Amino acid sequence: MVNNQEKMLRVPVSLEDIRKSYGAVSRFYSLVEGIIEKGLRRKGLQLLSITPGEVVLEVGVGTGYSLKEIANSVGENGKAYGIDVTPQMLELTKKRVKKAGLMDRVELCEGDARRMPYQNGKFDAVYMASTLELFDTPDIPGVLNEVKRVLKPSGRLGVASLTREDREGSLFIRFYEWLHRKVPKYANCRPIYVEKLVKDAGYQIIKNEGVIVLKIAPWRIVVAKPVTD
Repeated sequence: MVNNQEKMLRVPVSLEDIRKSYGAVSRFYSLVEGIIEKGLRRKGLQLLSITPGEVVLEVGVGTGYSLKEIANSVGENGKAYGIDVTPQMLELTKKRVKKAGLMDRVELCEGDARRMPYQNGKFDAVYMASTLELFDTPDIPGVLNEVKRVLKPSGRLGVASLTREDREGSLFIRFYEWLHRKVPKYANCRPIYVEKLVKDAGYQIIKNEGVIVLKIAPWRIVVAKPVTD
């Protein structure tokens, strides 16, 4: 029997390829993130329910739209951290946060989500949108375990990802996966089984909602907490 993980496409490009491709399209991606993903971002952060005073990490900050909202939500007594592998994305994020007058409560880092430079149990919440599906299948459990390491035992994870769940035969999924096979260097993410991957990594899902972007692209937003013994 073929399990869900075996149905997911692999990501046959390196981290360096992803860094270069996103660096090349960073300014265009800023437009996409600002307009197309606006509703998805709003819903994801709403479900994560960040409160003033919290310490929150965003993995894969992109061009900073979500991190700016996170910095607003944590307030003067909180802290917003952001990590990304792409220097150009981090530079755009820095400019966006500075323009909003929020740089005093933000800390940015260029780094790999599989090995993050943060201490154990540092964060009240971790958010990742349009990021988990960029990692190759064998790497996803490691990323989720690394997130668990830096989360407080009472912390929560919010993930918004392009999903395959209940959408395997849809025209959009079939087209997107065809595109990923043909030009993986540019269409380097692919739909994943978000809910199952998060559960399998040792989390309990507390919120779960589907979102259709542009009326065709299926996304899944889950909020989960680490399962403790």
